[in-house]
Amino acid sequence: MASFSSYSLPLTILLSISFFFLLSVNANEVTVGGKLGDWKIPPSSSYSFNEWAQKARFKVGDTLVFSYEAGKDSVLQVTREAYEKCNTTSPKASYTDGNTKVKLEQPGPVYFISGKEGHCQKGQKLRLVVVTPRSSAFSPAPSPSDGPAVAPSSGAAKLTSVFGIVGLLLGFLALF
Repeated sequence: MASFSSYSLPLTILLSISFFFLLSVNANEVTVGGKLGDWKIPPSSSYSFNEWAQKARFKVGDTLVFSYEAGKDSVLQVTREAYEKCNTTSPKASYTDGNTKVKLEQPGPVYFISGKEGHCQKGQKLRLVVVTPRSSAFSPAPSPSDGPAVAPSSGAAKLTSVFGIVGLLLGFLALF
């Protein structure tokens, strides 16, 4: 029977890899509006981009994808005040290409409105909360002071955790 020391290097490598799988958090590309996938005035008063956003978890490193007709609409990243008043005059960033990708680079609330006159007032606006990857992997999302908490994320982080746990179990089984 082999000694424990003959297994120590492979076991250490296996446990290290498993640990990194357990801790890893993948950035996602998320289409704004989910399956509807269009950045436009909501089709009814019963739908809002904010309701959609509350069902997801957005992490630092994720990328939002806004799909719309270039030249007929735009996406403005704005302050909270501009979001609440639908003020398009001084955005933090302005996008007009029709397939806008915005990388979420810091935690906290983020606000977007349509740059097309009258669209924001008709509900074409989005408020979401970005969490740090560490927070999203090990603790619930913080409750923002200006809106409801964001629901748990998709299965990607859960699947990564499952692989990490399976790896750890296999590593422990290798001891016997």
